[in-house]
Amino acid sequence: MHAGLKITTFAAALVATFGTAYGVGKGIDPVVEDSPPARHESHGEASPSPEGGGGHAGHEAEPAGGLQISDKGYTLDLETPRVTAGDRADLRFVIRDSGGRAVTAYQREHDKELHLIVASRDLVTYRHLHPTRAADGTWSIPVELPRAGGYRVFADFTPAKKNAENLTLGADLAASGPYQPQQLPAPNTTAKINGYEVRLDGGLRPGTAGELKLKISRNGRPVTDLQPYLGAYGHLVALRSGDLAYLHVHPNGEPGDGTTRPGPDISFTATAPSSGTYRLFLDFKHAGKVHTAAFTVRAGAAQAPETGPAQAHEDESSDGHGH
Repeated sequence: MHAGLKITTFAAALVATFGTAYGVGKGIDPVVEDSPPARHESHGEASPSPEGGGGHAGHEAEPAGGLQISDKGYTLDLETPRVTAGDRADLRFVIRDSGGRAVTAYQREHDKELHLIVASRDLVTYRHLHPTRAADGTWSIPVELPRAGGYRVFADFTPAKKNAENLTLGADLAASGPYQPQQLPAPNTTAKINGYEVRLDGGLRPGTAGELKLKISRNGRPVTDLQPYLGAYGHLVALRSGDLAYLHVHPNGEPGDGTTRPGPDISFTATAPSSGTYRLFLDFKHAGKVHTAAFTVRAGAAQAPETGPAQAHEDESSDGHGH
């Protein structure tokens, strides 16, 4: 998959809270809060994996791109900037070109025209979604966010235009209701989710490419029959705590390349944009269901020892995936 990593930072701001209620008034625009620069990595580029062969390179990182609401003539128009926590709502948005027209043609990447990530500012709730596009260019998907607070929406896509670049645009989403701040989960190298245990070896290094190896087991036995999900055996999103700098990188190797095995190991190559604390979310598919394992890691510092495997929060489970 792609060896490179694209990362862009953006300013952070926290929506005001009143008493125990978190809400946004009529006259307040969506806000950027503190809570996964890089653009979506795509297959078939030239950099090799650290193991040689089967690797993928990403686009070159651009310091000014990535998580802006507008970039290179395209804008993320989030038509649903507010929802109510715990209620199912239709999340709707449009990608507009420099003339304000809705974009209706996209390149397919990893089996989809557009990938949508929704994450809470505290990095506890995470969704990897795949909305449906109407003929007029409006994208929509039902969502139900469990807790009140600030969220960030990332739209990852490439317009169907000659020489078009992959873009990741971001917008703020507010969920109203009683607000209770959550602590960032402690650093961990083992995550448990739905009976699976995922072990993380390696770490993020600021400014230097490094390998992340994840090993998946179930009931104490290595999982050796992972199923392809969006054209890969695993997908990894990282969000930097504090400003939600975003990166999305895919594994070294892919199903059907003759060398990549369907588990239990998945290997990624990634470069952290800076030191700091990051939350990693690994999506993998087994026995017909997609699961998400989450980790907290520190780039530029040794990992703190664990007291035991971290349990994945229920918000990060496979029911958070939309297709």
